[in-house]
Amino acid sequence: MYALRVQDRVIRLEERLRLATLIDPALRSQIASLTESQLVALRFASDAELPALAARAINEKLPAAEIGSQTYSVLGGSIGGSGLLVIWWQRLQIDGLVRIEPRRGAYVRFNAEQAEQMMLARAALEGMIAREAAQRVSDDDLAGLDHHVAEMGHATQAGAVEQLIVLNEKFHDAIQIASGCGYLVSLLDGQRMYDHAARIALLGDPAERKRALREHRAIARALADRDADRAELAMRDHIIRSGRQHVETVFGRQPKGDHR
Repeated sequence: MYALRVQDRVIRLEERLRLATLIDPALRSQIASLTESQLVALRFASDAELPALAARAINEKLPAAEIGSQTYSVLGGSIGGSGLLVIWWQRLQIDGLVRIEPRRGAYVRFNAEQAEQMMLARAALEGMIAREAAQRVSDDDLAGLDHHVAEMGHATQAGAVEQLIVLNEKFHDAIQIASGCGYLVSLLDGQRMYDHAARIALLGDPAERKRALREHRAIARALADRDADRAELAMRDHIIRSGRQHVETVFGRQPKGDHR
């Protein structure tokens, strides 16, 4: 059952990545407004068809059935219909998260141990990035972070999960940019789609949304105080705590060890 849920999330993530690459840049911020059924329907559009069809889906709120009726090329069971999709399927296979069998399909094999290890790697990297950001952050950077946190507060109160996921990612991206740690940030690139999937799994829970907001505020305060030790600890604790919750929620088990 979990494998099917992961596979569904991977499909949605694939399509969001393809949309971000191919559609009008002015529309990228509205990708989050597309429903799950719209994303699935858009998946069957070719790269050439996608920009115009996605724009209509966003601007005209096209239902999935109408989107489907206007796609002329179908990916069907193939994973070779888009260069971007092939890259991401290869990435999943390299990371051991899917097994691809010729003429049979792809099989998800993501497990609790892999999720826990990825959480620990992310905590170590983002903790160091937050430490560096606290020492380099500008007043403009801090103003941007304050804006993201304020918007996250509104989205949390409204229960706007899709918007909250986008804002969450913008918050972490802003800290990474402020840190100037290009190499450390590059080490996180392979995890971005998995981190996005974890946010999807977690932020549907109102209690988790409130916990995450408190933790993001604590990270922002540490950065505003330019306290490197506190920023590193707040970021690491946030990622480990939410990562542990993700493992427990998805796999029904506590991760091993304390990791603090």
